[in-house]
Amino acid sequence: MKLAHVYVNFPGTADAAFTFYEKVFATKIAMKMTFGDAPFVKDAPEAAKSKLMHVQLPLTDAVHLMGSDVVEGMGPPVKFGDNFSVSVVAGDKAEADRVFGALSSDGGRVTMAIANAPWGPYFGMCTDKFGVHWMVSLEGPA
Repeated sequence: MKLAHVYVNFPGTADAAFTFYEKVFATKIAMKMTFGDAPFVKDAPEAAKSKLMHVQLPLTDAVHLMGSDVVEGMGPPVKFGDNFSVSVVAGDKAEADRVFGALSSDGGRVTMAIANAPWGPYFGMCTDKFGVHWMVSLEGPA
């Protein structure tokens, strides 16, 4: 078994979040569908039709970041918590610094500055402007 993808729900900001992540990770959205575009969602409320039902952004050949907006009345309400972080491992120090800086910019916040961690690898933690927690690292020290 392996972890294949990470799925994040948003309270109406999925499109903005994934446009941001597209720039951060220098990749392109592979798939995006709104509730209004989904043929199997026949009774979507008018306010939900422009919201994202599913979006998929490849981070590597094997791992995709996926997400959706949570629409009232169409599932449980979104509730952000501190129960998960998305962890990415960069190819080199420059990439780690660039991704960490982008994720923590524009209203994001650093919770642990990126640096060589006491347990070994180059590592940092931040929360982006959408409230998603991130861990950015290298396999070893920089």
